[in-house]
Amino acid sequence: MTKEPGFTLGVEEEYLLVDRETRALAQAPNALMKACMAELGKQVSPEFLQCQIEVGTKPCTTIPEVREDLRRLRRTVARLAAEHGLAPIAVSCHPLADWKQQSHTDKDRYNDLEKALAGVARRLLICGMHVHVGIENRDQRIDLMSQLTYFLPHLLALSASSPFWMGQDTGLASYRLTVFDNLPRTGLPPRLESWTDFQKSVDVLTGLGVIEDASKIWWDLRPSARFPTLEARICDVSPRLEHTLTIAALTQCLTRMLWRLSRLNQRWRIYDRFLISENRWRAQRYGTSEPLIDFGRKQLVPFADLMEELLGMLEEDGAALSCLAEIEATRRMVAGGTAADRQRAVLARATEAGKDHDSAMREVIDTLIEDYQTDL
Repeated sequence: MTKEPGFTLGVEEEYLLVDRETRALAQAPNALMKACMAELGKQVSPEFLQCQIEVGTKPCTTIPEVREDLRRLRRTVARLAAEHGLAPIAVSCHPLADWKQQSHTDKDRYNDLEKALAGVARRLLICGMHVHVGIENRDQRIDLMSQLTYFLPHLLALSASSPFWMGQDTGLASYRLTVFDNLPRTGLPPRLESWTDFQKSVDVLTGLGVIEDASKIWWDLRPSARFPTLEARICDVSPRLEHTLTIAALTQCLTRMLWRLSRLNQRWRIYDRFLISENRWRAQRYGTSEPLIDFGRKQLVPFADLMEELLGMLEEDGAALSCLAEIEATRRMVAGGTAADRQRAVLARATEAGKDHDSAMREVIDTLIEDYQTDL
């Protein structure tokens, strides 16, 4: 009998840095990055653009461990940024910023990326969140990836935090994904039968020199190039810490639930990528406010109802992984609306109060600064 995977957890988040006075994006000073690295070591790094900073937790066993580590990371970045008149915000798109005014970080990796991707790379004024779940067996990693793909739209819908782009309401809950999808090797993962299948495809591209390694494969869900994990990459970054933890807990529990089915010689049905893409689009467009398709029933089902059913299926896994409270917090997230919904509500209130557009947008950024500090 196959040994139970470790289901360890790691969470990566990308933040934007804003000027505390103007609320405009600001480049991270070298002194700030040095101070962050001095305190956090390899758990912090610059990102593609100079206005971004990335953090990553240590490998954790439980969500309470993730909470402790991610809280420390968020606190440290906020404290050190404040010394430079800056504030971090955990949001996938800055409501007002113009990508044409940003500069990429001068590192070999990012210089090569900008050269390879040209104008597509220059538009990457977006931030995301990645959740790693430890699956030691490589073939099992691929098998679970094929099944977990079904639930990626659900995770995206919950995380949606990017309704605005360059000062305009895009009408989407997650505009970030629209930008990211312009890159090659993105989107839903293909259907693979084994680790050998995956490695053969990687070998073709690396053998031709098209990519140097599997880290340049940016699917919504992928086998990590560095760790023995499945890495869920579809989510927007969440302004509030506790929302990040709920999404991470759901990802961990979904993975365990699918493994648990295998112990009973069962598995989640694999639906055509074309069909799942339709739910992905609906989540990207509407967040949690409109139904997703239940392909088994062939019906559009309200998101809250889908999540209620899912929470029932995950109860055993939440208990086993000590994160039942976090996954049950999904109900509050759905009832309260997405981060995209909350940003739009702030803009509407400020506009109704007589603020001009840019001033109202700055109030949205004020709220994002406050959200980052929530639960710290």
